[in-house]
Amino acid sequence: MFTIAYEILGSATESDDVLQDSYLRWADVDLAVVRDTKAYLAQLVTREALNALRTRTRRREDYVGPWLPEPLLLDDRDAAADLVLAESVSMAMLVLLETLTPDERAVFVLREVFGFDYDEIAAAVGRSVATVRQMAHRARGHVHARRRRFGPVDTAWTAQITDRFLTAARTGDVEGLVSLLAPDVTWTADSGGKAAAARRPIVGARKVASVLRRFFEYVRDMADVRFEITTCNFTPAVAVYQGNVFEGVFLIEIADGRITNFYAMRNPDKLTAFIPRTVSRQ
Repeated sequence: MFTIAYEILGSATESDDVLQDSYLRWADVDLAVVRDTKAYLAQLVTREALNALRTRTRRREDYVGPWLPEPLLLDDRDAAADLVLAESVSMAMLVLLETLTPDERAVFVLREVFGFDYDEIAAAVGRSVATVRQMAHRARGHVHARRRRFGPVDTAWTAQITDRFLTAARTGDVEGLVSLLAPDVTWTADSGGKAAAARRPIVGARKVASVLRRFFEYVRDMADVRFEITTCNFTPAVAVYQGNVFEGVFLIEIADGRITNFYAMRNPDKLTAFIPRTVSRQ
């Protein structure tokens, strides 16, 4: 159920709250009238998640800088085990899902990722089956037209690229960095105005390499800074610590042997739930 909430909300913190509220409601349900426990729980979670998403959508108008989903630190890091799941929680997909309406997003997640029937989805979102079918068709077309191809991940090759990137960045090797970046690579940072970060996405290999060089030069002079390579949202990531303080994390999206996107999270409010998680379609 956490995975449903997270894919609708893009927030582990809010998903935890949604699950707590949903299970409190579940405790008051007469189990004698529940025919399908999984479907009923999914309905409860979806309704709570939609309420949270609609509230947040209204608040987003005042957000400072780019808004990114919360990075999800994963227990199971094998994307090949379930490619549909891996794509659905990838940062690229979650960013894309932000362009859907709340109802379209919930319908897409429940249908395309979890395979619920239209009547089950209709009950969850409070719409007619006919309307849900239309929303599913519209959301599917929107997502498929804009998403990048997602295929099997060569974990060894991805790890090698990540290691080469971190070495080049830490040594100030700009040409080495550029050789690893796609021409249209994009750096997007989310600070919510609460930490130092670019207020707009930066596009282009040279520009992004320059940003990385300046960042690593800056942290090089800081005491007790360390970098840890990890996996977030089935994507390589670098977590940054100063002493025991978690300062941020940036995810590295790789396609066709080049880095295509960096997603940097600096907003402290979105780092509080950075603990190992398990996601599943079961």
